[in-house]
Amino acid sequence: MPRIVMAPDSFKGTLTATDAANALADGWRSVRPGDEIVLAPMADGGEGTLDALAAAVARAVRVPVTVHGHHGTPIEAMWLRLPAPDGAGDGAAGGVGVVELAQTSGIELLGGRLSPWTASTRGFGVAIADALSAGVSRLVLAIGSSASTDGGVGVLRTLGARFTDAAGDPIGDGVVGLEQLVAVDLEALAALPPGGVRVLTDVANPLLGPHGAASVFGPQKGLDAEGVVRADAALARLASLVRSFDPATPGAGAAGGTGWALGVWGAELVPGASEIAALTGSAERIASARLVITGEGSYDPQSAAGKVPAHVASLAPGRAALVAGRIDPGADMSPFAASVSLTDLAGSLESAMTQPTAWIRAAGAHLARELGPRLADDA
Repeated sequence: MPRIVMAPDSFKGTLTATDAANALADGWRSVRPGDEIVLAPMADGGEGTLDALAAAVARAVRVPVTVHGHHGTPIEAMWLRLPAPDGAGDGAAGGVGVVELAQTSGIELLGGRLSPWTASTRGFGVAIADALSAGVSRLVLAIGSSASTDGGVGVLRTLGARFTDAAGDPIGDGVVGLEQLVAVDLEALAALPPGGVRVLTDVANPLLGPHGAASVFGPQKGLDAEGVVRADAALARLASLVRSFDPATPGAGAAGGTGWALGVWGAELVPGASEIAALTGSAERIASARLVITGEGSYDPQSAAGKVPAHVASLAPGRAALVAGRIDPGADMSPFAASVSLTDLAGSLESAMTQPTAWIRAAGAHLARELGPRLADDA
């Protein structure tokens, strides 16, 4: 019987990747109950990364941690301990620590109250420090869905760095703090864990300039045109004081400059989707499938640069289908054998978002009817 792999990302703000994979599977089975279905929920370093890894990796352990929220209130978050490749480290010291920025300093945590000037990555840094204190041998840091444009200063401060103003006092959080920055001291910065740090990012933007953190991502975090100029200048001030990592490095502008800050620490920036596929074993399952169904909330021209659907399609050339909440008319659909827009299926974006599970299930059934007859049974 043909093997069908369900490998979607989360549908941001509506369904987790695991729930989306289950809905696709239910829809497909309603039409073709005899096919073998394999669930392989994916992520690219943004919201849902921990859930996707926890669902896919045996002996993964969720570790609770309380962090400092954007508005000064505590946030109950968690990081994930994965067993070391040799099987050591489950439930004890060692293993791989996975920390997700979206859980600790993400834009979703603002509840609609954007804080473009003062939002920081301090909470993310607290969770990283907690994982280091727990003795993990390696760190994997997922930095998508950030709320701030603080250049990752919040992270580096919690790891021991000092950022001071003209009076020698610590600067404040966010862009307003960067505008007062005069000196940086990295002498007390925590050491990397023995196995190093890998940073998962789904963008390749530099720190500065028209394609940088402030210009591209600042508006969605609440910065107006003047604010973008100020934030870019503040990030340039920061980079001029720390020359150990090139701000033009692809991914340095991810998460408001957090990619750059983690590069300064000594971390390696890698494409999130491919790293997660490797960590979960999904790459092998996808490569061996007769058909793979992937998806995300919105598929647009940027999705081809490091997002989950594009990576899945590269692992299964000619054997991938796409389900998305909406599909931008300008997006390149050539990697996919078929595609379904939930907005088109439901008749409107509002309807698709109101009942996402039902419409993703309907999309799975639609693809089973369209593609199922083409699938020859396995020999």
